[in-house]
Amino acid sequence: MTGTPPRTHSTAPAAQPDGGGLFARSAVFAHRHRWTALVLWAVVLAGTWAAASSVGDRYRDDYSIPGTETQRTVELLEEHGSGQGGGSLEIVLHDPDGLRGKAVRRAVGAMEAKVADLPAVDEVRGAFADRSSLSPDGTTAFATVTLDRPAEEMEVSDTRRILETARTVAGDGVRVELGGEAAGELAADSGGAAEGAGILAALLILVFMFGTVVAAGLPVITALFAVGTTLGAIVLVSHLFTVATWAPYVMMLVGLGVGIDYALLVFARYRTELTSGAETAEAARRALQTAGRTVAVAGCTVIIALLGLVALGLGALRGAALAVALTILVTMLASLTLLPALLAVFGKRFERQFRARAAKRAERGKSEEGAGWRRLGAAVQRRPVTVLVLAVVALGALAAPMLGMRLGFADAGNDPQGSTSRKAYDRLADGFGPGVNGPLVIAVAPQEGGSGGDVRAAARSLTTELRDTPGIAGSSGVIPTADGEAATVLVYPKTAPQDEATTDLVHHLRGEVLPGLSERTGADYLLGGATASVIDYSDTVASRMPLFVAIVVGLSMLLLAAVFRSLLIPLKAALLNLLSIGAALGAITLVFQNGWLGEQAGPIEAYLPVMIFAIVFGLSMDYEVFLLSRMREEWLRTGDHTAAVREGLARTGAVVTAAGAIMIVVFGSFFLSDDRMLRQFGFGLAVAIFMDAVVIRCLLVPAVLRLLGPRAWWLPRPVERILPRLDID
Repeated sequence: MTGTPPRTHSTAPAAQPDGGGLFARSAVFAHRHRWTALVLWAVVLAGTWAAASSVGDRYRDDYSIPGTETQRTVELLEEHGSGQGGGSLEIVLHDPDGLRGKAVRRAVGAMEAKVADLPAVDEVRGAFADRSSLSPDGTTAFATVTLDRPAEEMEVSDTRRILETARTVAGDGVRVELGGEAAGELAADSGGAAEGAGILAALLILVFMFGTVVAAGLPVITALFAVGTTLGAIVLVSHLFTVATWAPYVMMLVGLGVGIDYALLVFARYRTELTSGAETAEAARRALQTAGRTVAVAGCTVIIALLGLVALGLGALRGAALAVALTILVTMLASLTLLPALLAVFGKRFERQFRARAAKRAERGKSEEGAGWRRLGAAVQRRPVTVLVLAVVALGALAAPMLGMRLGFADAGNDPQGSTSRKAYDRLADGFGPGVNGPLVIAVAPQEGGSGGDVRAAARSLTTELRDTPGIAGSSGVIPTADGEAATVLVYPKTAPQDEATTDLVHHLRGEVLPGLSERTGADYLLGGATASVIDYSDTVASRMPLFVAIVVGLSMLLLAAVFRSLLIPLKAALLNLLSIGAALGAITLVFQNGWLGEQAGPIEAYLPVMIFAIVFGLSMDYEVFLLSRMREEWLRTGDHTAAVREGLARTGAVVTAAGAIMIVVFGSFFLSDDRMLRQFGFGLAVAIFMDAVVIRCLLVPAVLRLLGPRAWWLPRPVERILPRLDID
């Protein structure tokens, strides 16, 4: 264990030259060549968007996972020429007076023929082709439009053309809506109002903190340059990787919050150096040499956490992770290059303003900045065990609902009330039962040496077996594939696609019903379809989550150990971060799965926990590194561990709180969105940052460090020798 840092090799880093370091040199360069740096950033932004505008984006949602039964079902049906492997839409017709009239049927038939000739349409199965597509009371019917491509590849214009053509029969009591995954894109929310509200709220916080609009605007301008450049770059990246359609909104959500935060950390240290008497150029150099290094280490931690998602191998999720990681990288670069150039332009003005405010504060006899945080730190240090127990119990209680989290995907039942996809969903559920909105597709194929006749007999045996299977409302007839060598049967559960009972039914069919039937008939049965695909995706995420957590936590702990030359600091950071993330996921479960705060109850988006874990775990390290680096500065300077913790909190408490508040308002503003996924994302990130900035950094960190004492900075000599040194002091 190390005692006093100046006398102990394992805690005293080698001294840095006063003017040395990459970040200090970056500040000096940006200060001397301020206009060159600004012009270069403007050129990069304009050039990126020029290239992006010329090629357009190729965002697409690919949730297929090679090797899953759903994917094998798609491949089998495509091999035999069945349209069941592609996407589909439902034209839903409703008339409270009934749809059995001959005139209505003739008009619907003519409309279906027109739809069949539209682009992207493979075939149309008529609304009156058989009794299964007409509700028992005769008021609701649906035609199935089979697409020639997956639903996620449908152009919105093609989907809208299908809806407009279908609505040519509307009138005289007949109402027409369009259902299906592609139809949901017609009501897609861009999130622009939420982003604007978040930026405005962040600007107000910065004005309150710095006292001037110009000073408050620089972090926002830095973030906007970074996010704008990255957004154009992601358009280009979408041609190389599978990037989900929701990735740009998440990228903007994270980029704005992180970009403003990183610039704030540097700017706050710059203001401190100015009020301490440093000239503008020297203040920028010191700010980059200290806070700039903190931003770099914190940003690298976020990137490590995001790249850990690549290990999950989950289609579009990898592209989204790369997009957000690129965003973090560009925001780091903007904070380390663009912001110093802006500080050079406005430096003299800030020098006068900040020093004048500090002088007025002294004249009025106000306490030194940070005095309140110093008192808070002292109070926590007097009762560290009490603070630790109360905070951990509170966070643990909030995290407990996470244990019952159910993963899935939002479907049309979660779309906005007025959207055509939501109306179609509700009409079908009312007319046919909730299971019609999530049919299961069972493909029947011959085993080696079998024939098409054997397949049809096996498919008929399947329909007979399904009649006696609990949880099934009904099934279609046998649908042969184009080559006649395979067949499909559509199965309608009694419960909605998002219902837990539907998940149990899929597992029951795959685990017990279909294997036994295969032994009796000698045919192969594969269960797929959109609902089964969601279940496969959710199960895969859950099974791979432990590996992902181990990779992210392990690499982050190694990075912190190299930075702070300690074993207990990284362990403490990992445990507390896991606690705050658990609390955030528990809150999401309560609100979106259990229906608190007026939200519609339903499953949590399957990719949400891993994305929130990666982003929050990395962002939590921002505050960890910023707070602990200042504490370590004091520890190395004075050797007084208790005073170092208290002084570090005093110097950084206001900045951490302001940075947390900015992220909370930016992330929380997405709770205003109509998109359920964006609301979940924004709410989860806001809760996690609140817990981290307020409970973890201001209460738990001082309490734990008080209990650890000088042992917090202990690093065994064998580890010291092999661990690379990443000095941020």
